[in-house]
Amino acid sequence: MGPGWRAASTALVGGSVVVFVGLRRVALALPRPAAVRSRPSRDWRWLNLLVSFAHSVLAGLWALFSLWHSPELLSDIQDGYSVSGHLLVCFSSGYFIHDSLDIIFNHQSRSSWEYLVHHAMALSAFISLIITGRFLVAAVLLLLVEVSNIFLTIRMLLKMSNVPSPALYQANKYINLVVYFAFRLAPQAYLTWYFLRYVELQGQGAFLTANLLLLDAMILMYFSRLLRSDFFPSLRKGSAGRDVDGEKFLID
Repeated sequence: MGPGWRAASTALVGGSVVVFVGLRRVALALPRPAAVRSRPSRDWRWLNLLVSFAHSVLAGLWALFSLWHSPELLSDIQDGYSVSGHLLVCFSSGYFIHDSLDIIFNHQSRSSWEYLVHHAMALSAFISLIITGRFLVAAVLLLLVEVSNIFLTIRMLLKMSNVPSPALYQANKYINLVVYFAFRLAPQAYLTWYFLRYVELQGQGAFLTANLLLLDAMILMYFSRLLRSDFFPSLRKGSAGRDVDGEKFLID
């Protein structure tokens, strides 16, 4: 990638940040459920989740389209390239920057530190991809996770809003479990296998492999929380990892 293309990519990331600032302003103007309005500490979380939901829908469908439109990319994970995939990485990088700043500026770092760690890992990896132009397909595969995040975010919004519809929550619970396997665990497992088997563990390859293994640990931790919360509530423990409202941000 030449200097001109890197500068253009930087501009695209910056433009994406501005888009998400705009989306947050739109979310701010939308009506909020009584259960959210009655607890000021939930107000920020609600807005944050709405912006996250918008990113998940846009990025998840974009990743699916990129792979559907150019299936040959899957045969060259290290050096395959598409303009659509590159734009998607820039778009999601902008979201991670916006969300990190949103967490920090609204003094939510303590309750949301895991998000900050995740975003730092994703941003560092994506920046390396933008600079080198390599492993772009791996990033697109990882962004399939946003399809799963659509239903995970719906789950959290339903719990926060106290929607009196157990059937809706139950239906989403099982859909969420299926897409978690299909779009989060499966791509992650495949990429981990691929990197450990085919990618040379030096330079960028070693850096991305380390990031991937750390992400594996985080995803398995989140999955265990999800299972305990939705399917084995009797196994839930104490109040470790709870925020100021006494509720876990990542799995509520």
